[in-house]
Amino acid sequence: MASKERIQRLKDETRCNILSASLDIVKEEGWPALSMRKIADKIEYTAPIIYEYFGNKDAILIELTRMGYVKLSRLLVEAQSKFTTPEEQLEAMWLAYWNFAFAEKELYQVMYGVEMNCCAGFESDCPDVKGPSEMLWNKIEEITPVQKRTEEYVDTKYFTFWSVVHGLISINLTRQLVSDEINRQVLKDAISGIINAIKN
Repeated sequence: MASKERIQRLKDETRCNILSASLDIVKEEGWPALSMRKIADKIEYTAPIIYEYFGNKDAILIELTRMGYVKLSRLLVEAQSKFTTPEEQLEAMWLAYWNFAFAEKELYQVMYGVEMNCCAGFESDCPDVKGPSEMLWNKIEEITPVQKRTEEYVDTKYFTFWSVVHGLISINLTRQLVSDEINRQVLKDAISGIINAIKN
């Protein structure tokens, strides 16, 4: 039994090493530079060993995408827990989303296809992907007055928020035009403006 556990632990470590090496390569050279051969060279394994864990590069991208959504979900939960009113919680969650995008730039790029192709088509098989959007959607529903609270209305407000926040992030990831201070003020103004529109 101990031997099986040790073997599994080694497999898990190897898998983590492959993913960590992949992210390191991307941080150093960008997404176009990522290849199975480079990953193998970085962790000093042969390419066939990498293929034992991930059938191709897309499989690595999918797992990194999943990891990104798990991490983002955790940050949203943490941000929400620091406030008591749903309006404050929602603002904190969007700010956490913003912070994640810049702290984990490479993960955000692969999650949302910023300057690269994202891994579309696996969302239905991966519940982790839906976590952040469901948390934000539910919080928007919570602050929506009962008389307005339809699925269509909440969907519209969710996509209004997301369009503004993701759009501003994408602009800044590709080419920062203004200072961080101005960006944060624009972000906060937009978030509070949408919240006020929902409440009134």
